[in-house]
Amino acid sequence: MQSILNWEYISLIPPLLTLLLVLLTRKVGISLGIGIITSALVVAGAEVTGTLGVIWDAFLLIFIDGGSINTWNAFILIFLSLLGIMTAFMNMSGGAKAFTAWALTKVKSRRGATFATALLGIIVFIDDYFSALIVGQVAKPLTDKYQVSRAKLAYFIDTTASPVSVVSPISSWGAGIMGLVAPLIAAAGMVSVTPFEAFIYMIPMNFYVITAIAMMFIVIFVKFDIGAMRKHETRAIQDGELFGSTREVPGETDEDLPVYEKGSAKALIVPILGLAATVILFMFITGVIAGGSFDVFSIFENTMVTHSLVLGGIVGLVLSLFYYFRYTRKDEHFGKTEIWLGIKTGFMAMFPAILVLTLAWMIGDLIGQIGTGELLGGMVESSNMPTSVLLAVVFIVACLMALATGTSWGSFGILIPITGEIMISLNETELLLPSIAAVLAGAVFGDHCSPISDSTILSSTGAGCNHIVHVITQLPYAIGSALIATVGYLVLGFTSSLLLSLGVIAVLLILVVAISKMVNSPIEERGSEA
Repeated sequence: MQSILNWEYISLIPPLLTLLLVLLTRKVGISLGIGIITSALVVAGAEVTGTLGVIWDAFLLIFIDGGSINTWNAFILIFLSLLGIMTAFMNMSGGAKAFTAWALTKVKSRRGATFATALLGIIVFIDDYFSALIVGQVAKPLTDKYQVSRAKLAYFIDTTASPVSVVSPISSWGAGIMGLVAPLIAAAGMVSVTPFEAFIYMIPMNFYVITAIAMMFIVIFVKFDIGAMRKHETRAIQDGELFGSTREVPGETDEDLPVYEKGSAKALIVPILGLAATVILFMFITGVIAGGSFDVFSIFENTMVTHSLVLGGIVGLVLSLFYYFRYTRKDEHFGKTEIWLGIKTGFMAMFPAILVLTLAWMIGDLIGQIGTGELLGGMVESSNMPTSVLLAVVFIVACLMALATGTSWGSFGILIPITGEIMISLNETELLLPSIAAVLAGAVFGDHCSPISDSTILSSTGAGCNHIVHVITQLPYAIGSALIATVGYLVLGFTSSLLLSLGVIAVLLILVVAISKMVNSPIEERGSEA
């Protein structure tokens, strides 16, 4: 056994086994549990007592890091609980029902509902967690009314969370990426280029983001429903089955909750706006305090996102309770029992997401300990491939790394310095920024698809979609976008022409539209406009 554990590629087994089990069993809890045990066995050298100790330490690390409370993880779990309870009271006060009635006067079609969802996701670019959860709360009543499957809603939310944040300079992502890029452009002697300019320069070279967002709009306007997504859309349109699964659905409150029939849309709009405004305000405040500067990039680099989310969640909950008591205080059907029912139901609605997120954090920590990311990064560093294909290879390795580890930021931290060093050592400084863009693109793809990615988990939570259903239905679109992006990086590597690369990507997307119209017939509808 010891010789097996010394095998060079042993660190690839736990994440690959987890991904395989997720796809085969579609039971995320069991798959993550086996992945955790397998990872712990590798860390402990297959020693049973040591394995149990490693698992326990990984669990404790979620809440205690270096002797102090791990506020990042703890605050995300607190925010999810607050959001679940807030949602329950927005429903009970009649806010969600009234908002749906109001929204239907503005949006007249199924396509309009999906387009509004996508547009909202792009507008809310300040942070991927924030976007994933808030867009879902606003969009669910509208997409439900037009019988859009929760799987498709989750796809829209996920495609406009991390992918949009990674190309937004004024976001929690933008500032962090600039911090990673700054020492590399200095080492390359690019003294006239600021980190901000480098970031802007890399945006059009993030081919995965461009392709994924374009693919999303193709899905909206061409009705490009393929694979498992088509099955879920057929059930939603023809039978009104939005969930398409009897498995656990995170973020979904009990349908038996009492609903005040004379509520106002304000009971939903005001709490969500209060939450959003508070989060944005405290992101700026905490960024100024921690960074000691009013410079916008310093603010986003130092902001405390999870602290801001919790404060926003508290404000949103208080506002939802205000409207609940305002509208229901004279109704005999709403008393102390219903208040406790709302709190219990709201928390339990988020419990599946809390459980999956906890397991995902545990396996993420263990995968970090066994060095999966470092192994993949070292494979790039030690390769002697031609520079013309290096961009595509870096993109693919970043895809695999983030898919296996469930973290785009972990992939950034490992691959960006390695890629930068390779380009500088080869004296290929003109490929420095394109190669970093390829890392960003690949890492976002992996983060976009990985069942152990926190942003993917939060996207399914925000949409109220079973997590594995979301992962399975999203994969064909994400993989298709990644394949097109790979071709783009090959063209860029061989020609050094950004315009030609984007042109090839555009042609491939047009072919997708043409092929989809030929082979992908519209789903027959029953009693609902598409």
